[in-house]
Amino acid sequence: MRLMPWHQSNWDARAAGNFIGGGGGTGLLIFAALAGDSLSDYRWQAVIALILVATGLLCVLAEIGRPFRALNVFLHPQTSWMTREAMVAPFLFGCGAIATWQGGGSFSALAALFAVIYLYCQARMLAAAKGIPAWREPKSIPLMISTGLVEGAGLAVTLGALLSGATPKWLAGALLCALIVRRLAWKFYSEALVSKGAPGKTLEVLARFGGRFTTYGQSLPELLVIAALFLGSQLVWLLPLAGAAATLSGWALKFTIVARAAYNQGYALPVLPIRGQGRAVPGVKPGWSK
Repeated sequence: MRLMPWHQSNWDARAAGNFIGGGGGTGLLIFAALAGDSLSDYRWQAVIALILVATGLLCVLAEIGRPFRALNVFLHPQTSWMTREAMVAPFLFGCGAIATWQGGGSFSALAALFAVIYLYCQARMLAAAKGIPAWREPKSIPLMISTGLVEGAGLAVTLGALLSGATPKWLAGALLCALIVRRLAWKFYSEALVSKGAPGKTLEVLARFGGRFTTYGQSLPELLVIAALFLGSQLVWLLPLAGAAATLSGWALKFTIVARAAYNQGYALPVLPIRGQGRAVPGVKPGWSK
């Protein structure tokens, strides 16, 4: 019997794809609605957002392998965040489709509201997986929500520049604020795993990823946004480059946590029993940092 934590095989890259598509798509729907009339391409923004969310759900169907069993996900709304996510999805797509047809309007606000709920369900769904220390850490919830908002703002900035050639300054500021929040969320999440203890291989994966993520996924887009805000129209390519870096790094973050750092907790003994009248000694936790 294996005592050391081993890598789980139930959720792989396809499961990560659900969080990537769902977080990026809902984030984009939120910022597209907030932009309102300041972006003339709401339809394109909403279509791309809904395609991302749908792609994430298709990844889940591909992972299940038996699509008709997916209907069972609706059976446990009282206990399962995955069920709640699935129940929100029809309202999200319905309002999003009507908002796309109308080019915005009141249904864009409803679509954004359901996008917020959907994003929250995804964050809670990951944290509810209690067997995986990298997922069950409560600070993964603000990390998943903040990176979804970063991805949405990054996509909105990039698509706005590509489709209409202009991006509102407030949207660039929103991207910068979201990046700062995600930086803090990543810091608190990483420190919590180290201080509470986690499988050694989980910490190794996150440590290798963390340096690149902080440099290229946080510092680089933050500096690009700041430069774009000060230089204005002199370097119009700065904002879409910042948005792309912020979005892609968020997707890499989710793939790393969901598919690569997902070691289970293994087996542990809180104390080692001693026969007779001896005193019990501290237990063992093979493969853990503490």
